[in-house]
Amino acid sequence: MATTQSSTKKRKSASSGANGAKPDVPGVSAEKLLEFYNQMVYVRLFEEACQRAFRQGRVGGYLHVYIGQEAVAVGLLDTYQPEDRVITAYRDHAHALLLGSPPNEVMAELYGKGTGIVKGKGGSMHLFDVPNGLMGGYGIVGGHIPLGVGMAYAMAYQQTGGIVQLYFGDGAIHNGAYHEAANLAGLWGKSGMNPTLFILENNQYGMGTSVERATANTDLGSKFASYGIEHEKVDGMDVVAMNEAAHRLSKQVRETGVPFAIEAMTYRIAPHGAADFLEKYRSKEEVKEARKRDPIGLLEQRILDAGAADEEALETIRKANKEIADAAVTFAEESPDPDIAELYTDVYADSPEVHSA
Repeated sequence: MATTQSSTKKRKSASSGANGAKPDVPGVSAEKLLEFYNQMVYVRLFEEACQRAFRQGRVGGYLHVYIGQEAVAVGLLDTYQPEDRVITAYRDHAHALLLGSPPNEVMAELYGKGTGIVKGKGGSMHLFDVPNGLMGGYGIVGGHIPLGVGMAYAMAYQQTGGIVQLYFGDGAIHNGAYHEAANLAGLWGKSGMNPTLFILENNQYGMGTSVERATANTDLGSKFASYGIEHEKVDGMDVVAMNEAAHRLSKQVRETGVPFAIEAMTYRIAPHGAADFLEKYRSKEEVKEARKRDPIGLLEQRILDAGAADEEALETIRKANKEIADAAVTFAEESPDPDIAELYTDVYADSPEVHSA
């Protein structure tokens, strides 16, 4: 497998381990299973490198990793089309990487370096890569939901044919911004003018508060029904289940312009943030039990059981992605700080209309 800096969507898994046997997963080829595995390992090893760097004091600001939730973004972003847009909250590294952002530049951004994907100005929580469809990670809980819904309306108005994949966590669904935006999405959707695919990543905790302690109605997906938006609950630890739902529902949203919501039932194996060492809000036993359904472990076992690859081939994938993560760290550490002149760039939109106003 090549160890380039290109998108994992374009890099294929090491297919030398595939022996031609058909996996026991209906409609999923051995090659596709290996592609999913490659992408999930890519994200996991990159995130582990990020977490180590933060705890070594090399990453400024704050850091939230995607460990345990990889199957959600991998399954969904497999459906991404060039005319689509993606917007998410502050756990955003995976989305950037899977959409094709260079890992070196993503890591450099976390380090606050001038070679970062937004010149060291955004850090972990504010990754942007507009050419690759990422319209931002956002640090304000729920604050990006109205932006995503508005973006979908604009795309429908302009007849781009694209949809918005709008990701947010279970903690954000209690925010007023969610309710206002969902109401508008449902309203505009009646006339086919809101192609939003809502993705509620229910990882069981909003920071240190469990869903059970945060809401009277723990069936979070049902809250979409209040605004006339259909919803479906999907196993977010199963990349194949996520991918099947993603293809079916993104096609539906794309063709109808009517929003739909996926509640991905997942689990944040890592702490809420990299500085969250104590995790007093949940027991070690709970986390240990959750690790039995680690999405990468589940997929690895599925691949082996199906004869899609052997352990040697999987190790080749892990090693190649470890090299990518290590190279990104080296690049970030060796990159220069932003020039002081960057304080004054990108402050105003470079547009005659703006200046004349």
